[in-house]
Amino acid sequence: MVIAIDGPAGAGKSTIAQIIADKLDLLYINTGAMYRAVTWQAIQEKIDLKDQGALAELTRRCNIIFRDNGKKIILNGVDVSREIRYPEVDKHISDIVKLPKVREIMVERQKQLGRIGNVITEGRDVTTIVFPDADVKIYLDASLEERAKRRYLQFESKGHPLNQDQVKRETARRDKADSSREHGPLRVAPDAITIDTTDKDIQQVVDEIIAIIKREVNAC
Repeated sequence: MVIAIDGPAGAGKSTIAQIIADKLDLLYINTGAMYRAVTWQAIQEKIDLKDQGALAELTRRCNIIFRDNGKKIILNGVDVSREIRYPEVDKHISDIVKLPKVREIMVERQKQLGRIGNVITEGRDVTTIVFPDADVKIYLDASLEERAKRRYLQFESKGHPLNQDQVKRETARRDKADSSREHGPLRVAPDAITIDTTDKDIQQVVDEIIAIIKREVNAC
């Protein structure tokens, strides 16, 4: 079984997917974290973020491993779970994810992970590009104000306090970049179930998705 969840930044995809993975004993694949890891490494190596060839070569040599069922991201043997959430990565990740050569390499790796068995994965194009035949497709959304608030609190909790208006502007910029890029844009799959998380807590959304999964399983 493949459960695929798409949605914009701050919709709650990672948190909710992790919880469901633990509850249903699924392998959790965080596709966004994979792109974040490559972005982090590119920044460390001071690679020109417009040099697609260099970034594709970097992507090929980035060995990304999920541990603790997706809670830890290991890049070339180093735990970068915290570093890939830095504001600097948020600022530049859109430059990386839009590159066709990088996406081609990453999508193939993600598909390989999906072949392992029962998985739940989330990102921007997992319901449309990576796993178009997923058993369950969910699109999580929330208002820009709510998503920006969540991201602001996340940055603050990790010791990176930013101006709330700045976070809102960056979130809106990321939304535009994700939805307008030529390759693998963020969009709602025709057969995806949309859930607005603006006024819902985490447990409500988790329960709603698990109910959908059980319904689909029983229908097979």
